Amino acid sequence: MRKLALVRRPGPRLADGIVTHIDRSPVDLDLAQRQWDGYVEALHAEGWETVEVDPADDCPDAVFVEDTVVVYADLAVIARPGADERKPETPATEDALRRLGYRVAHVEAPDTLDGGDVLKHDGTVWVGLGGRTTPGAVDQLRALLAPLGARVVGVPLAKVLHLKSAVTALPDGTVVGWDPVVDDASVWESYLAVPEEPGAHVVVLDPGTVLMSTSAPRSRALFEARGLRVVAVDMSEYEKLEGCVTCLSVRLRGAAVLEAQ
Repeated sequence: MRKLALVRRPGPRLADGIVTHIDRSPVDLDLAQRQWDGYVEALHAEGWETVEVDPADDCPDAVFVEDTVVVYADLAVIARPGADERKPETPATEDALRRLGYRVAHVEAPDTLDGGDVLKHDGTVWVGLGGRTTPGAVDQLRALLAPLGARVVGVPLAKVLHLKSAVTALPDGTVVGWDPVVDDASVWESYLAVPEEPGAHVVVLDPGTVLMSTSAPRSRALFEARGLRVVAVDMSEYEKLEGCVTCLSVRLRGAAVLEAQ
């Protein structure tokens, strides 16, 4: 099956990105570019093709392309970011997905939704509530995805910027999270606490492989003990901006990537 991922290069204003729950730290732009290159190279090495969304250099957070869309099967739901300065990021993502043949819908005003608030696994879509995403946007997403068989569940969120800043899912559906920023772990039937905050952020590359940050070595050991192969990349400059490995791409698996185009 063809595996595609949308990515977007970091822009010259990256260091001005929004920080909400952490103190601002200086960002090394040259290192950030090298880390982005390493992230893309890691995807390529694992058999993923990447499609670059056109730059949005006036938007400091544009590299976090995951926030601009929710893709489910052959439908791309274009987000309406909760931060006004991020709203100009979405048109280029929509253009890229239209070129790939996806059907397109939009989260409509006045509601807002960030893609980083959306965690999907095996027909269930969890959506973080309390930060950038409104209850009305969850209702809109539920109506859009119901015809595709998805069950959409709102999850209270208070301690992090996005739901996927607190939890992600392993290939078998086990949700991993760092307890100090998880509001209610009982939401998930299978939950595994990890020993470092960046360990809560994984990208599933295939049924036996996950991508994660090098800054969570104990979590890596935990995953490897469960039989997973781990691909680790340096994310230090993006972690200074509340970013992580999930934020830097939109993985496209649905409908066999539209039957391999």
